[in-house]
Amino acid sequence: MARPTILCVDDDITILMSLKAQLKYSFDGRFHYELAQSAEEAWEVIADLERRNEQLAVVISDWLMPETRGDRFLIKVHESYPSVVKIMLTGHAEEEAITRAKEQAELAACLSKPWQRDELIQVISLALEA
Repeated sequence: MARPTILCVDDDITILMSLKAQLKYSFDGRFHYELAQSAEEAWEVIADLERRNEQLAVVISDWLMPETRGDRFLIKVHESYPSVVKIMLTGHAEEEAITRAKEQAELAACLSKPWQRDELIQVISLALEA
C-alpha cells in the first residue's frame, strides 16, 4: 500500500523545499511528500493522488498566495476531504481569515513564519492521532 501524502502549498519554492526537508527528516519514510506553488497546482496534485488511489493525509498551506488565499483553499479542501489534517502557515494572515479557517476548515493549527520545526511536527503528529 502507498504511503499517505503530505501536501505543502506555498508560492515560495524556498519555503516548500525547507518544509519538505524538515518533514522528511522528522517522519522519515512514513509519508510521501508533494509540493505545489499555488492552490490551483495543489488541486492538480490532489486530483492526481485520487487517480492513483493514494491517501492525502495532511495539507500545509501558506495564507498569502496569488489568486487564492490559504484560508479559502483549506475550506475547499475540508469540504471535499474533511478527514485531511489542515495547517496554515503565515507571515501575515488577517485575524478574520484565521478565524474563518478554524471554523470552516477545522484547521489543526495556524503557525507563524518562521515556524518551529518541532512545533510543526508535534501538530501533525497529534492531529493524525486524533
